[in-house]
Amino acid sequence: MAMANIFKASTIPTFIFLLLLSCNTIIISHAQTPAPAPGLSYTFYRTTCPQLESIIQQNLRTVFASDIGQAAGLLRLHFHDCFVQGCDGSVLLNGSASGPSEQDAPPNLTLRAQAFAIIENLRRLVHNACGRVVSCSDITALAARDAVFLSGGPNYSLPLGRRDGLTFATRNATLANLPPPTANTSTLLNSLGQKGFTPTDVVALSGGHTIGISHCTSFTGRLYPTRDPTMDQTFFNNLRITCPAINSTNTTFMDIRSPNVFDNRYYVDLMNRQGLFTSDQDLYTDSRTRSIVTSFAVNQTLFYQNFVSAMIKMAQLSVLTGTQGEIRANCSRRNSNDLFILPTMENDQDEKLASY
Repeated sequence: MAMANIFKASTIPTFIFLLLLSCNTIIISHAQTPAPAPGLSYTFYRTTCPQLESIIQQNLRTVFASDIGQAAGLLRLHFHDCFVQGCDGSVLLNGSASGPSEQDAPPNLTLRAQAFAIIENLRRLVHNACGRVVSCSDITALAARDAVFLSGGPNYSLPLGRRDGLTFATRNATLANLPPPTANTSTLLNSLGQKGFTPTDVVALSGGHTIGISHCTSFTGRLYPTRDPTMDQTFFNNLRITCPAINSTNTTFMDIRSPNVFDNRYYVDLMNRQGLFTSDQDLYTDSRTRSIVTSFAVNQTLFYQNFVSAMIKMAQLSVLTGTQGEIRANCSRRNSNDLFILPTMENDQDEKLASY
């Protein structure tokens, strides 16, 4: 359903919008980013698929020219893949006779269906050009990178060489590794801290909410029965118009200042008590992260640098490399006709490996 007019995006034509953004983008060098994990390399496909990145970026330019909103969908898909079981493309797998897939877990029910279709189309284009040498997990990581870049954010290189996983995570593992929008800063810092992220990383990754939309059901607990006292009154009034009931199915922009531009305005929102989720606004309320929010709000370059560092760190968690896993011929299913093998039990070690 339509969003409230108060939160409308710019009416600049999308193709002009994208051209303007690509002219103003900061390039982050390898020297400023984490080193590649064992088995990954910045030159992994130099000989086997040298046109890989140009194929993906050219296709996504066309996609975003008609619907810039898909950028946020691709970025979120990468987050949800890496946060659960590592960056192995497991979120792309359909369910099987062994059980429901990660896509069926509550946190993933609002992933954009078109994002999955875009990844599969990119796989087809890449495999047609190079053969089956590039994994779905690498394609997903590159698509997220280009979603940031083509929305006006930093351009950066990614270590590549991931292999696709043979299993998907259980519902419990998915829930345990994707903090909900109702989570407070303590929950975020604890959850991501166990996976090696610093408070600065956590605040930087949260900046991904500078693009995209949210369903009302993700934040109506802050609107009903009464206003969350940390929420700006005018912002509250406008959200009540967009979400007139606690079970409303409407959507609204995550960042009301520049909803389709990857910039630091999200942090300005937080300083003005206009963060949409509890997990957003509490970053400014909590004394441990307040100064980080402020520093990113006043220095976009600083935000970009820390976002890139955190993204590369996230994109290398629990990756499969070498002879591990496979390179899928279709991103939604294993190459083998065998049923998916699901873990028979989850223990503490499994949870540590199902990394963010």
